[in-house]
Amino acid sequence: MFDFLDSPQYDLLGAFWVTVQLTLYSAVGSLIWGTLLAGMRVSPVPLMRAFGTAYVNLVRNTPLTIVVVSCSLVLNQTLGFALGGETFKDIGFRMAVLGLVAYTGTFVCEALRSGINTVPVGQAEAARALGLSFFQVLTLIVLPQAFRSVVAPLANVLIALTKNTTVAAAIGVAEAALLMKEMVENEADALFAVFGVFALGFVLLTLPTGLLLGWVAKRVAVKR
Repeated sequence: MFDFLDSPQYDLLGAFWVTVQLTLYSAVGSLIWGTLLAGMRVSPVPLMRAFGTAYVNLVRNTPLTIVVVSCSLVLNQTLGFALGGETFKDIGFRMAVLGLVAYTGTFVCEALRSGINTVPVGQAEAARALGLSFFQVLTLIVLPQAFRSVVAPLANVLIALTKNTTVAAAIGVAEAALLMKEMVENEADALFAVFGVFALGFVLLTLPTGLLLGWVAKRVAVKR
């Protein structure tokens, strides 16, 4: 039943390694972009608040497939941006990461904004009374506490991101979902085995992440 795993035609570990790389790069980018968006959404500057609100509401409610395919079609094929990639494989990978960051950053932003709302207003007011600027209040007082409050929600975002990497197959990135599609087409007599292998692979990627970050959330939780 699992004879297809021995075939040199299928690089199962390589496909999942691409999935892991997509997840890691996108997670870092989403955390940075989401933090910037959260800062914009609580900024005292009306223009920044308006941009952050409009961006989050627009992108968060757009299907991820459209976001990723648009990055490839518009930025790469139409405008010629390659993000430093030289081959089709490299360009596709980087466009997929960009699309995942643009999309997942909105969920990071909203999770982080909910953490910002848990910080007592009096702390920010006291910091401003001491002469700290908005940027100093945000980075020194508010964000450290906000991050500690939203480790569990961010873990959920990371797990969702890991599963969302399958959308990269839409632009030809050779990750797990694209290999699964190839196997389904070629191994019609072992469909359940193929689905089982890939389901197990994603469980092995996401379950330890959830358990680890759940433990971290309990360790760093803010006592109020």
